[in-house]
This record gives sequence, C-alpha cells and structure tokens, in this order.
Amino acid sequence: MNSEYGERTGDTDGEAADGARTTDPATGTFVAHRNLLFTVAYEMLGSAADAEDVLQETWLRWAGVDLGTVRDQRAYLVRITTRQALSRLRTLGRRKESYVGTWLPEPLLTAPDVAEDVELADSVSMAMMLVLETLAPTERAVFVLREVFDFGYEEIAEAVGKSPAAVRQIAHRARAHVAARRPRGTISPTETRDALDAFQRAIETGDLQSLLGVLAPDVVLMGDGGGVKQAVLRPILGADKVGRLLIGGLGKVAAAASLGPTQVNGHPALMLRLHGEIDTVLAVRIDEGLITGLYAVRNPEKLSHMQQETTLHR
Repeated sequence: MNSEYGERTGDTDGEAADGARTTDPATGTFVAHRNLLFTVAYEMLGSAADAEDVLQETWLRWAGVDLGTVRDQRAYLVRITTRQALSRLRTLGRRKESYVGTWLPEPLLTAPDVAEDVELADSVSMAMMLVLETLAPTERAVFVLREVFDFGYEEIAEAVGKSPAAVRQIAHRARAHVAARRPRGTISPTETRDALDAFQRAIETGDLQSLLGVLAPDVVLMGDGGGVKQAVLRPILGADKVGRLLIGGLGKVAAAASLGPTQVNGHPALMLRLHGEIDTVLAVRIDEGLITGLYAVRNPEKLSHMQQETTLHR
C-alpha cells in the first residue's frame, strides 16, 4: 500500500484509523467513510486485494479535491470509488479469462455485526457474490449502489456516467437477473450452522450416507486453487459425486487436518487447517434446508483476509 496513503489516513494495517489521528478535513472525511468505500469496492469486485487498491486510488484523487466545491462528500467519495472499481472490474475480467480453474470471490473473516445486518450479509454472501459475477460491470455497479446502499438514481447516474433514465432501466434489468439466480429463500444463521454441523460430523466420521442427507441432489462443488493449490478445475455436480470426492479427499489428510467453524462474509462457514495453517475456506449456499452450493477457496493469495476480521459497512 502506498506509504503516503497509510500515513495520511493512519491506516497502515488496513483498518480505519481513530479520528484523533487524522490531520486534515480531507483525511478525516475519508477515514470516516473508509469502511463504506471498501464495502462498495469489494461488492463490485469480489476481491479484497483489488478493493484495497481501489481505495488507494480513491484517496489519491480525493486528496486533490477542493472540498469547498463538494456538496455531499459521502456521495462524492462513493462516485470516485465506483468509477475506479468499474475500471478495475474490466481489467479483472480479462485476468479471469486466463485464471487457472474456477475463480471464486475472496472470502472475508467478518465481525458478528455484519451478520446482524441481514441485507448486508445477504449481499456479500459467497452465493450472492457469484450471482453478481454474472452481471455486466455497469449492471453490477448499479445493482450494488441501488439495492445494497440505497443510493438515488441521480447519484448513481453520476457515478456510472449514464442518465438517470438509463440507470432505472439498468437497475430493473439487474434486479430481474439477480432474482432469477439468488438463493430461493432467506436462511437463518441457525439453519446454516445446523447444516454445517451435520456436514462437519459426516466429513470427520467418513459417513457418506449422513453426508448425502445434508447435500441437495443437485449440489454443486466449486474449488479455487488459483493454479497454486490442487482444486477441482470445473464444478462438480450431484450429491453422490460431491460426497465421495469430499470423503475421499479429506480422508487422505485426516491426520494433519482440523475442520472448524468460522464466519465468512457474514455467514457461518468452515475452515480447514493443515498442520495448523489455513488451507481451505469452505462457504455454502443453502436452499430449503439442504446444501446446494459448496465453495472451497484454497488459493493462498485469497486467504490473507481470514487472519483478522474485516469491517463492512453500509
């Protein structure tokens, strides 16, 4: 991270600085809205590392703004962040084309208050982030700003460089697209934990039948090793195939492995450690009480934000 950015914001470790450490109005405003800006960028990009880069670019532009000309500083900062994220989103799309295997969003270890904001937790769930991946860049920006952060059409229009009328049409189209692909019902954290507990017991005991009892018949397993760690290169479909793969694969490393609960993107999940080191983060999608999606992130570059909690904010 740019040293000037860290020094001016008091944010050398990725956390928002205490207001007392700010040195000028521009810095104070940026720090006050930093978690919001990170959340906007992350929801648009699915990558915490890229979101941090967007924040650095936002800061560099914000530091040169004449604050006396800015009517709504929060909206102005979000506009800068959105434009930078849109530019990076298009670059990220080109990178994904050469990515080895399946690309999954970067998991975040989130604080309990994220889960308490049901709408925010839903919007950053691994399942929803994958749905957002199916939107075009501008559609994604409009959907995130409107549906998650409740920005007005005129504010969004300024951020994405479209007319308010065009933004309304884009928002309508994006909502319909997401509605057709999002999880079929709201699942409580308790239901998710119960399903994960049953899943974990079945995996640890090697009980395939019990595992099949918690997997939906059409469950999909997706893995992201980034070409660095071994992972399924294509989605695996069907409870029997997924169950046998998991039981067989984890059985081979059982002596060195430990599987435990964690909180990922506002939802209960599982973390696999090998020899005490984080090896895999396993997030799930649940529909009607059964696991319909399993998302196994193994790429080491995507696991750095599982070391400490990330604060998300609307």
